[in-house]
Amino acid sequence: MGSFRGHALPGTFFFITGLWWSTKSILKYLCKKQKRTCYVGSKVLFHRIEILEGIVLFGMALTGMAGEQFIPGGPHLTLYDYKLGQWNQLLRWQHFTMYFFFGLLGVAEILSFTISSLPVSLRKLMLANALFVEAFIFYNHTHGREMLDIFVHQLLVLVIFLTGVVAFVEFLTWNNVLLELLRSSLILLQGIWFWQIGFVLYPPSGGPAWDLMDHDNILFLAMCFCWHYALTFVIIGANYAFVTWLVKFRFKRLCPSEVGLLKNAEREQESEEEM
Repeated sequence: MGSFRGHALPGTFFFITGLWWSTKSILKYLCKKQKRTCYVGSKVLFHRIEILEGIVLFGMALTGMAGEQFIPGGPHLTLYDYKLGQWNQLLRWQHFTMYFFFGLLGVAEILSFTISSLPVSLRKLMLANALFVEAFIFYNHTHGREMLDIFVHQLLVLVIFLTGVVAFVEFLTWNNVLLELLRSSLILLQGIWFWQIGFVLYPPSGGPAWDLMDHDNILFLAMCFCWHYALTFVIIGANYAFVTWLVKFRFKRLCPSEVGLLKNAEREQESEEEM
């Protein structure tokens, strides 16, 4: 992550994930609200989507772990350099650990929807764990750095921790669309803020770097953080309008009455999912 691309990569991952999670939550809510019994609103379809989502999450985490370890100059899975008598690139190992826990989230999501004996809520618990680990890592990530560098990472820790709290509350509740959209907005904010950190610390244009000891820059970035958060609500609002239009005017063609009833084999046990 010690470059602009290193911050843009996780930023892109989190932005895409937040956008997808908001789309999925809105789609499930609208299908349930309109009581659609067609395949588009069926549990079988959403379960398959969850499995695919877990595979994608694991792939994204694996990409991040490989990037931190095997790019030129990376540690290449060497934690301690015995020749030099010191730890080997611990910052990259911290990033590797963060990606590793999101990889566990992907595995948990796949297993939760393929093994009936596992509770579906396991994925929410693993999401909260991954976020709390990420917050802990970035909290201990900036020792000895400049003032502005520390500040932008403190804001990142704040949004990560709040996302973890929301995810844990989701684990204790069931199918609360507002909590799901709040979590999606915070994930979007995290992705956008990774990009902002990249622009602040590693300007890609080659222009003058930000003064890391200027207090005015901190004041501006505090406002900028709030503006980014407002932008996430605009994105989710536009996404809600688009998905609503899609469900009302497009999915009707995919739901003829003759395929409205699902097969008994495709129905999942509701009581097991709500545990």
